[in-house]
Amino acid sequence: QVQLVESGGGLVQAGGSLRLSCAASGRTFSSNTMGWFRQAPGKEREFVAAISGSGGPSYYADSVKGRFTISRDNGERAVYLQMNSLKPEDTAVYYCAAAAGSRDSAWYLQRRFAYAFWGQGTQVTISS
Repeated sequence: QVQLVESGGGLVQAGGSLRLSCAASGRTFSSNTMGWFRQAPGKEREFVAAISGSGGPSYYADSVKGRFTISRDNGERAVYLQMNSLKPEDTAVYYCAAAAGSRDSAWYLQRRFAYAFWGQGTQVTISS
């Protein structure tokens, strides 16, 4: 069982940056693949980024590739999402998620059902 708490959301202007954090607690973390999803009003929850337990392979949605970077610190039991060059279309609630294991598959990790644990989300609003 893993508990996740996101932080770092807020209101920024287009072109600005935010760094989201996700703190994990519970039985395990370092071996879990971690992901970020987002959901805008009236939209389905969509994949943003994922990173393996080892910090090896990482994956990004085409919409954020080149602008967002996912990272993790297993010592601090945390995963981060650095968001640069933000656009109004990035406005959404951002959710941290933990997979049940350490499966590394780009196809699989882009799906919501790959993740067993979810945080409550943090609001990101981009103005302009």
